[in-house]
Amino acid sequence: MSTLTLEALPLTAEAFRPYGDVIEVGDRFAVINRGTTRHYPDLAKIDVDAQGGRTRVSLYHVMPYDLPLEVAMLERHPLSSQLFMPLDDAAFLVVVAAKDADTIAPEAVRAFLTNGRQGVNYHAGTWHHPVIALDRETDFLVVDRSGSGRNCDEFHFDEGARITVRLAGR
Repeated sequence: MSTLTLEALPLTAEAFRPYGDVIEVGDRFAVINRGTTRHYPDLAKIDVDAQGGRTRVSLYHVMPYDLPLEVAMLERHPLSSQLFMPLDDAAFLVVVAAKDADTIAPEAVRAFLTNGRQGVNYHAGTWHHPVIALDRETDFLVVDRSGSGRNCDEFHFDEGARITVRLAGR
């Protein structure tokens, strides 16, 4: 049995770039609606057009996971991106691996901790764990693809490969 323990790193746009987009407000905005609104444009590239897909907007209500997290599987959506944005200022855990690989070496898995005001948009084909709420039930706005074609693959790690994710200080 091989054991790999990952410590979740703080989520940054630079560190997450190979996997997708970090959704957070920055200092690039326009003031609109007679000065009552800051507009933060183009925070993510929504990619859903493959095989006639269309954009789907959903709400997920996610129960918290116990920590440390044992990673047994990852999934990917080869035909589209998938965006998760927490709606109630709740940090969540992001576990990913390189996109488009048919198999995943445990050493290729990375873990990131959001700050509660960040979301993620996984690039099409990026391996990721299903959304991981921490500490409390959390609502997420989800933007992804609806349409024909197979758009969810799962990869299950061998029982001998154990991946554990811990948060610093927990």
